[in-house]
Formats: sequence, structure tokens, C-alpha cells
Amino acid sequence: MADAALRLTTLAEELLGAPLPVRIRAWDGSESGPPDAPALIIRNRRALRRLLWKPGELGLARAWVAGEIDVEGDLYETLGLLAGLIWERGADAKDEVHPVLDPRMRAVARGFVQIAGPWPPPAPPAEEIRRRHGALHTKRRDRAAISHHYDVGNDFYELVLGPSMVYSCAYWGNGDGDGDSYGDDGFTLEDAQRDKLDLICRKLALKEGDRLLDVGCGWGSMAIHAAREYGARVTGVTLSREQAAYARKRVAEEGLTDRIELRVQDYRDVRDGPYDAISSIGMAEHVGSVKYREYADDLYALLKPGGRLLNHQIARRPEKDESAYRIDEFIDAYVFPDGELAPLGRTVGTLEEAGFEVRDVESIREHYALTLRRWVANLEDHWAEAVRATSAGRARVWRLYMAASAVSFERNKIGVNQILAVRTPESGASGMPARARVWSG
Repeated sequence: MADAALRLTTLAEELLGAPLPVRIRAWDGSESGPPDAPALIIRNRRALRRLLWKPGELGLARAWVAGEIDVEGDLYETLGLLAGLIWERGADAKDEVHPVLDPRMRAVARGFVQIAGPWPPPAPPAEEIRRRHGALHTKRRDRAAISHHYDVGNDFYELVLGPSMVYSCAYWGNGDGDGDSYGDDGFTLEDAQRDKLDLICRKLALKEGDRLLDVGCGWGSMAIHAAREYGARVTGVTLSREQAAYARKRVAEEGLTDRIELRVQDYRDVRDGPYDAISSIGMAEHVGSVKYREYADDLYALLKPGGRLLNHQIARRPEKDESAYRIDEFIDAYVFPDGELAPLGRTVGTLEEAGFEVRDVESIREHYALTLRRWVANLEDHWAEAVRATSAGRARVWRLYMAASAVSFERNKIGVNQILAVRTPESGASGMPARARVWSG
């Protein structure tokens, strides 16, 4: 008799101490759980062996990437239900019992072992980054981490990001960039990304002939916008050779080779300042806590007195005990190796310690949730092409990563902020207007 789903549901509810909010459909055809809820499909018992070997997020991720588990129904709803039950129970819930000492937990573990089948556990999917050695955030290790994330094929990113080729939070406004009505019908992803780039150029007060350094220049969209629309002379640096080759082609097609220089270069090796302005858009998440002060010092040194920095960066919520912070296992293994998120306050403080005067901080958290949902829709609409461009496992990584990130932004578990800072000269003349932004409503 097919009863794997019922047995799994019973064990999971015993483990979690709460009813499962999703249905379980098992490999033997059995189902258990609320009939109107999304279904978590377990296609193979290998998924359970992965979880037993690596309990928690990494085991689930390996099973997802391998195609051994899937979701039927709304993916966002499913992630929201599971996040509330598992990932957001709070740090205290993890310490309620010691699983080895608690007889109930030992019984649950035995039940899972009986269903999971014979050992050993399967090997990790090919898309998982291999174990890294050496100190965090050396130049060599950072190059490898960036290559893992970005050098997966420009064709794949074209499908996901769309024509704008901008891989950071868009700015959803009503056409004038004010953000009052983000997500309006008829306002496309390309419109929102154009408005984001223009917003950054306006915050930096770019004008004809200004030297702009774009740190982590991606596929060249910011450099092209700044040069074409504002007459800036742009130097863009990236560690991804595939990005650089793609961006150079775009620059040539735009006829902007006399205004834009793109380099495969670590920002720590840039020595040709001073610049009038620096943009760092979605790059600082790669820097790491051990190098963040160095990052701030380097950018400060590259700016002329009165020059502006626009730092666009994802932030996490502060921990009660910051020493307890750990890099997300799934993100670290499959998406952004060695990537770290810092609380907003720490980032602002470090920039100030480096000498910057922070003049404006704008939270655009809801904008990133909308952006990610559009990227997921692009991926789903072009699924077969995306799989051909990379692999089925890689496409599944990006679908889960982007959908889960959207839920995290929506639930205020992470945020994203544009920090405008100035290298204010000794005279104190920042060059900023008395009211940089005007609030209404």
C-alpha cells in the first residue's frame, strides 16, 4: 500500500511541532495534507537521503537542484508557508531540544532513515561550487567566486534579465522615477531599470566630461547610460571576462568607445583616480566583512574632494548576537560564493569611518521584490531556452534563488538601499543641495 506521503507528513509534523501547511506527494503516488494547499512533490527517496546527510537548507537545496523535489502550485506561496514554519521560527527554536539527547527526535530520525532507503547519500549536483581553500576575499578567491556566478553564459542572463541587462534592483515608478506607484500596469522592467540608472546618475550629479568609475560594471548598462545621456567619461571594472566581452560589444554598437573603457580588473587595483563620481551597484555584497573597510578606504581615495559615491547594496536585518551570523548555505554553495550581507547601520558606519559624509539613504526594498518576480517570470517563460543555455540544475538554482529572495524582501527579512556619500573637503562645502529630496504625501 502506497503510504510514503502520510508517513513523511507525520514525521515532519512531529519534528516541527506544527501541522504542515503544504501537501506532500511522494514517489509512490501517495498524497497527504490539505487538499487546497500547494503540493511539495518528492520524486525520489534520494531527496530524503540528502536531507539526512545535510539536514536543513543545504540538503533541501541539493534535492531541488537535482530535480528530486518540486512544487506544484504557487511557488511564492509555498516558500512563504515553509519560511514561516522552518526558516523564520527564530534562533531560540533551534535550541529548544538537543536532537541526539531527545528520545522523540531520535525516533523521528529512525523513521526518516527507514523511508529514505539505502546509503550512501548521493553526490552533490554538479552546479554546487567545489570546496574552497585559503583565506576569504583574496583576489584569486574573489575571481573564482565571481566567475562561478557570472560566467554561466550571457545567453542565459539575456533570457532572465531582458534587454536592459541590469542585474540589480530596478526602480518602479510611474514614469518619472519618483517611486510613488511602482508596479503600475504598463510600466515594464526595462522602464524600471532605465529609471534606476537615471536616478543614480542624478544622485551623482553627473555632467558632461565627468569621470565616473563604475565598480562591478556588469554588462555595461550603467556605463552606457551615463556616457550616452550625461556625457560622462566612464571606466568600468569587473572580474567577469564574459561580462566584459559582452559589455565591450554593446559599447561599440552604441558608438561610445571614446567615452567608455571597460577593464577586467579588481577594484583594489584601480590607481588612476581621482574620479568625479563612483557608482557601486550590487557589487558590495561580494566584498565581505573582512574587506569592507578596505573597500570604503579605496573608493574614498579614488574620489576627488567633493566627489560622490552611490553605493547600492542589499542589507540584512541585524542579529542580536552579530557573531552568530552565518552565510546562507544555499546562496554560498550555488549562487554567490563567499557573499555576505551586512546590516545597513554597519555599512553606513564603515563609510563614515573611511571619511565619507553620508548624505542620503533610500530604501527600495519593495522595488527588489517586484524586480525579482519579473526575472522569475522571464525565466519561466523561456524555461526550455534557459536549460539549453546552461543546465536544468542551474536554471532550477536561479528560479529558487530569485523566488525565495523576492519573498525575503516582501517579508522584510532583507532590504536594499542606495547610500549617497560625499568626500566632503575640509572647507565643509559638500556641493549638495539643502534638500536633496522633497517628500510629499
